[in-house]
Amino acid sequence: MHGFVRQLMDVDIEVIAPGPLPTADVTVLAQPPGGHTELAEEALGNGSHVVSLSDALNDVEGLLKLEELAAKADRSVIVGAAFSPGLSCLLARHGAKQFDRVDEVHVARMGTGGPSCQRQLHHARTQEAVEWRNSGWVKRPSGTGRELVWFPDPLGASDCYRAALVDPLLLSASFPEADRITAKVAATRRDRLTAWLPMMRRPHKDGGPGAVRIEIRGIQDSVQTTEVLGAIDHPSSVAGAVSAIAAEWSLLGVLPPGAWSLGMLDNPLPWLQELENRGISAAVYEGISGT
Repeated sequence: MHGFVRQLMDVDIEVIAPGPLPTADVTVLAQPPGGHTELAEEALGNGSHVVSLSDALNDVEGLLKLEELAAKADRSVIVGAAFSPGLSCLLARHGAKQFDRVDEVHVARMGTGGPSCQRQLHHARTQEAVEWRNSGWVKRPSGTGRELVWFPDPLGASDCYRAALVDPLLLSASFPEADRITAKVAATRRDRLTAWLPMMRRPHKDGGPGAVRIEIRGIQDSVQTTEVLGAIDHPSSVAGAVSAIAAEWSLLGVLPPGAWSLGMLDNPLPWLQELENRGISAAVYEGISGT
């Protein structure tokens, strides 16, 4: 929340505890996961745009079902406006622009934001992962699918595993013809061993630096091609910036009505340019070639 407020210095902001929502032009749901759908419905009833930062499957599924209600109210419900999902969806959508056909999208992430983000990831490590495969959903056990992923320097390589992450759910709307859409998260041996136990120590106020890596495979000019994009920053800072842009542009009335994620945008470039203006940059991995 502090990162979000810093991004909106010229906008009147009221921070409230759970309870009846005040009338507002835009409502940002930055509280812990759970209950975002009900709060979004209440906000829409107040005539408010909604920006949700939740990365919980139940929240995301419920928020997307508000499409008809949001469209009828001529308001936007922006789902997963954070780091991953959020920046990850923007990068996937942008990287896919050069492809004639997208066959696979693979998201990997490292790091967390504040305490709620850390608790949600701890919980996600014990839930079934969902993956998009051959035009349908497949559930996989969390903690499986070990893959060594190279994140941008200086974080470098880390083993990543399946977890109950929402990126595949959000990206499937943009790439319904893709054969595979997956998401994994970096984990240490201790993370995996203690996933089923209560958190052993209190979460840090900020999880420190993190990274996201997007790998896209498909056809470009009749050639099988792979493109990899990545970014490194504090997930809390990125989430603050992404949600702030969503709130600002909702106020300006330049965003489409309905319930949607950033991966569903026709043109993600203005968002990436605005993030770069705020000090958050992405990069394309060099040396990646088609086979």
